[in-house]
Amino acid sequence: MEIQATLPAKGRDLRLDFFRGIANWAIFLDHIPNNVINWVTTRNYGFSDAADLFVFISGYTASFVYAKMMIERGFIVGATRLWKRVWQLYVAHVLLFVIYIAAIGWVAYRYADAEIINEFNLAGLVDNPIQTLTQGLLLRFKPVNLDVLPLYIVLMGFFPPVLWLLLRKPDLTMIGSILLYLAARQFGWNLSAYPVGSWYFNPFCWQLLFVFGAWFALGGALESRAVIQSRYLLIAGTAYLLFALVMTTAGGFEAFGELFPKWLYDAFNPNDKTNLAPYRVLHFVVIAFFVTRFVRKDWPGLEWKIFDPLIKCGQQSLQVFCVGVFLSFVAHFVLLMSYGSIWAQLGVSLGGLAILTGVAYYGNWSKKQDKPSARSAPVPAGQPPRAAE
Repeated sequence: MEIQATLPAKGRDLRLDFFRGIANWAIFLDHIPNNVINWVTTRNYGFSDAADLFVFISGYTASFVYAKMMIERGFIVGATRLWKRVWQLYVAHVLLFVIYIAAIGWVAYRYADAEIINEFNLAGLVDNPIQTLTQGLLLRFKPVNLDVLPLYIVLMGFFPPVLWLLLRKPDLTMIGSILLYLAARQFGWNLSAYPVGSWYFNPFCWQLLFVFGAWFALGGALESRAVIQSRYLLIAGTAYLLFALVMTTAGGFEAFGELFPKWLYDAFNPNDKTNLAPYRVLHFVVIAFFVTRFVRKDWPGLEWKIFDPLIKCGQQSLQVFCVGVFLSFVAHFVLLMSYGSIWAQLGVSLGGLAILTGVAYYGNWSKKQDKPSARSAPVPAGQPPRAAE
């Protein structure tokens, strides 16, 4: 079959880094319980949140990076490069998993706080440590806040054949993703978790945003241009975002929620995140279309220094995400020890964001050191070396 997808234009799209940086910051803040600072994140103002953004951009970036490789060098090469990335993600998850449970266990032992073991879903380690650790390596056992990376690993692991199809039949592949999403919601498909239950992020449902991101990168944005620029979308989309704001606010404030009919309130509260409720998908799609319409790839604001920390955090996304998950636990512990004052909440939030930014800048600097500089390039035979400037 011939290639029907439209490959993204060459050059780095700073919008992806910028919004992925926002997602990483928001995930860190949202993982800190009883923190007033996380009211700045998008989850408090609509149906979708940073997790939706993270998964969408992950799909977009995966297709952006590996599509051309698969076309030029074949499916096998493209697939093996993708699976190499999956291995890197898995290693990062295992490392984070071990450090995370070790830190929580140390805190529980040092401060005789057994309740924190239950709070972070680590009771199985006490009762049956070998089997629980084994299930953790199989991605079936996940402490609290360690759900996103296993989802990403699974989606990337199954992405090679999906990418092959997207390059040849992008619209049909997108339709297939929608059908899988609908079937999973209808028949209750999900992966089992250990010791009981199922995955918090149902991969059969969340694959929709991942594939949508890939489809959007491979020509979907061009196909949707008329809709994105439509005046009707601007009006209807704005109305829907306002409605989502009202319903989300109603879910957060009981007195306000009582003003609405029970059938309306119950339709959106609690927000079905596990199975990616359709109203959540629509909310994110509207936002994605609005961002595409109003934030162009060549927007000069992306070069502003004030946004550089966010962009750097987006460019070093894996390191920043892993450190952010660990720091969210540290911040939670600090708040418990400091009685959670507003100044403590502000301190752990800003301190954590500063550390994440430092990690990102170090990662960016470190990558540059791994590349040979012009000064260290070998001198051709017979040509005298250049004098030092």
